[in-house]
Amino acid sequence: MTLPRKMLLIGCGNMGGAMLAGWLRGGVAPETFTVVDPYLETVADGVTLLREVPEGEFDAVQLAIKPQGLADAVPGIEPVMGPNTVLLSLLAGVEWETLAQRFPRAGGIVRIMPNLSAALGKSPIALAGEGLSDAQTAMVEALTAPLGQGEWIDEGHFDLVTALAGSGPAFVYRFIDALGAAATSLGLPEEQAQRLALATVEGASALAAQSDVSPGDLARRVASPGGTTQAGLDTLDANNRLLDLITDTLRAAARRGAEMAEEARRGG
Repeated sequence: MTLPRKMLLIGCGNMGGAMLAGWLRGGVAPETFTVVDPYLETVADGVTLLREVPEGEFDAVQLAIKPQGLADAVPGIEPVMGPNTVLLSLLAGVEWETLAQRFPRAGGIVRIMPNLSAALGKSPIALAGEGLSDAQTAMVEALTAPLGQGEWIDEGHFDLVTALAGSGPAFVYRFIDALGAAATSLGLPEEQAQRLALATVEGASALAAQSDVSPGDLARRVASPGGTTQAGLDTLDANNRLLDLITDTLRAAARRGAEMAEEARRGG
């Protein structure tokens, strides 16, 4: 698989920065990247930092700006597109068709949604694109490899996968925080409770990732009939309370993605 020789990153905030860190950590040459960001103060040695989009074409261009800013950004970005340029869009809710209308000269367009663990090479990465050549597909997959596990999905599922894999870490962080806060409310010192909660989730996630059984089966294996773990699981599972809460959480996040897509279409 072939990495791009020249890649332009439009925006390098939390998510774009995590991806850049993951690429550099994975051995991609820093000279590959040109970052355009009006607010970023420094970048890694070898990476070019600019305030405005430069002239010339790039093998790949990644959009990591606010979706609401797409219309204003297009005139400055569209000239760097060419028939050999692959556009990667992190813009939540902005559909492939909208991107194709905005950037008609792009050689290929891919929606991509990782999460912040891309910096560690541990992110799930949703991918949806059309009209890519075999070489372009290989380049996209080569780019995602240092960041984690890429998954090509139907674009119709993109809002839901964004809610699960893109927004999901925030929900996990909130669970870790709640686990520690609950222990604190029951009498454990706060700092100790938070350390134990984080270590518990870290170890459980690592074990689940390496196990040959599902997380649901792992939960059942940990619980002994009539024991302490089962008593807690019975509370979580009563009336499907945990499943219903998580379902509502993902539904709300996915619904917001659909609303943003409609806003992007109207802005076209």
